[in-house]
Amino acid sequence: MLKLATLLVSFTLAVPAYAAQAGTVTQLAGVLSARKADGIVKILGLQSSVDKGDLLSTGANTYARLKFSDGGELTLRPNTQLKIDDYKFDQAKPQEDNAFFRLVKGGLRAVTGLVGKRNGLENYRMATPTATIGIRGTNYGVLFCRKEESQCDEYRSNEGQIPLDGLYVDVADGRIVVQNQGGAQEFGTGEFGYVGTLTTPPITVPPRSGVPIATDKGTNKPPEAVLEKQVDQKDFECTID
Repeated sequence: MLKLATLLVSFTLAVPAYAAQAGTVTQLAGVLSARKADGIVKILGLQSSVDKGDLLSTGANTYARLKFSDGGELTLRPNTQLKIDDYKFDQAKPQEDNAFFRLVKGGLRAVTGLVGKRNGLENYRMATPTATIGIRGTNYGVLFCRKEESQCDEYRSNEGQIPLDGLYVDVADGRIVVQNQGGAQEFGTGEFGYVGTLTTPPITVPPRSGVPIATDKGTNKPPEAVLEKQVDQKDFECTID
């Protein structure tokens, strides 16, 4: 009876952890780590889960694609840090949807799933150090970099220039709204935007000055050039003490 009780308690305690799973690593080239909500750091592999509260970090030359339970995807570029602040998806309860992310640094491409399509601006946001991004069912790219930390050096604008410090966005499909203390600006398919600081308003920039992430045509190495050519990747996951 004691063993049975112990098993039942273990199963009960395990349920919240499973329920908290937000998504899965579906493609990976390089090193991807996750600092969990309890402070434990894990090195993730293919099919590893990502959860609410995780701080995800990609290493140099690392690309990682994450698939979320609502069908959304995030493709992280090298030297990127992303926090999953909150995530909840229940097919039968759209009013409870949440997908709140925080980009600390680096670049990513986002393809929104049902959370963004069912509730948009109300239940989906991507926070960055200088602005917050809301969506209306879309495919968009975002980069936040600082030159002093050499974060901008590996990126180029459409005219081949190294970006200045700040936040860059581009939209491959749909629309996004970028908002901060300086104001708000909407961007549509094919448009590029820039935000310098938390108090300066978001602005539309000419395509030549834009930094392509979602609409990448080769100025910056497309993730597909790495991820879709990976073979014989071994599934693994380990914890760093």
